[in-house]
Amino acid sequence: MKDQVKDLVEMTIPAKAEYVGVIRLAVSGIANRMGFHYDDIEDMKLAVAEACTNAVDHAYQGTSGQVQVAFQIYDDRLVIQVTDRGNSFDVAAVKARSGPIESHLPLTSLRERGLGLHLMETLMDAVEIDGNDGVVVTLTKFIHGDEVDRDVDSPAKTQTHR
Repeated sequence: MKDQVKDLVEMTIPAKAEYVGVIRLAVSGIANRMGFHYDDIEDMKLAVAEACTNAVDHAYQGTSGQVQVAFQIYDDRLVIQVTDRGNSFDVAAVKARSGPIESHLPLTSLRERGLGLHLMETLMDAVEIDGNDGVVVTLTKFIHGDEVDRDVDSPAKTQTHR
């Protein structure tokens, strides 16, 4: 069955900013092993770091907590779930107030207005957020094959006439 999880990697980190880099390294290692292109790996690292940073900054509000990250490895995609059991939030309200980016506002206000959510949606192929019991952010990135066929102009296939 093609849609079955091949491997599952789970990590739990303290909800502290200094551990977000550990998750970025894990994303990089797993995605590289799966055969993702460099740009896609960088996009995933940024999106996952944003999801983890949101959990660190907003979920526990000064109390200790944990962030769970699950990497579900499929043949054609990587699904990453970032879960906290802290404060939930209204996803629709965040999207409604984020609106279009206004250049006259300071960058700090953009971040508070849902820029992270917009960033995740731009960088990933799919983003789902469940805010019912804590927050679960599910990020999906498909492995996109080369845009052109491999070895189209390789020396082995190109004949030279002298």
